[in-house]
Amino acid sequence: MINMILCGCRGQMGQVITQLALEDEEISIVAGIDSAPGPDPGYPVFESFEACTVQADVIVDFSSPKVFDSLVDHAVANRIPAVVCTTGLTPEQTARLQEESARSAFLRSANMSLGINLLQKLVADAVRTLGPAGFDVEIVEQHHNRKKDAPSGTALALADSINEAAGGQYEYIYDRSGRSAARDKKELGISAVRGGTITGIHEVIFAGTQETITITHTAYSRTVFAKGALQAAKFLAGKAPGMYDMSDVIEAAQ
Repeated sequence: MINMILCGCRGQMGQVITQLALEDEEISIVAGIDSAPGPDPGYPVFESFEACTVQADVIVDFSSPKVFDSLVDHAVANRIPAVVCTTGLTPEQTARLQEESARSAFLRSANMSLGINLLQKLVADAVRTLGPAGFDVEIVEQHHNRKKDAPSGTALALADSINEAAGGQYEYIYDRSGRSAARDKKELGISAVRGGTITGIHEVIFAGTQETITITHTAYSRTVFAKGALQAAKFLAGKAPGMYDMSDVIEAAQ
């Protein structure tokens, strides 16, 4: 049995993960970290990592960038692998995660969905053919009205996959308001929509002359992300220090 600490346990994702873990015979949540009030999840909840006295095999984090430093401090000090699912990290936080991965195992993914991780590979393959053929590339992401960061971490991860496959030639454009110029071929537009209860929709548009190819991923519930997080936790428990991602989890499962 793998013992897990869930950071952000009282949030919406945390509640879904808690329910799925109850049905999973391989993993058990032994403690939660959350300063927000809420119902008893069935395990002890601490307001911070500093207050946590429970030992575990792995941490899963679905909180906020504000908790990041204490999460990393706790993971490194106690040699506990951590799955970091929080988006909106600063460049400095991302750099620190990479640096600390020399001392502890970390897995970071902007999106825990298997489908999104496959989409990253598909759009990278597509741009290798469509980019040289003159196709423009745009990304449109949609999320619920409570999501704070924009664009989503997943949209940025998709953009990075495309740009890396294209040799780093694209410039990310987040806002065209006030611009009075034709679209440059080296632009990669990223647009965000916020409204209602949209769980998550990501569209990658390849627009050419007289034809358009759109690749879309739609998440209908948070369950797909929760399942991926638990799969990642099982993979990461006991791993040597290093930086891992969902492609490692997928490869290990094949």
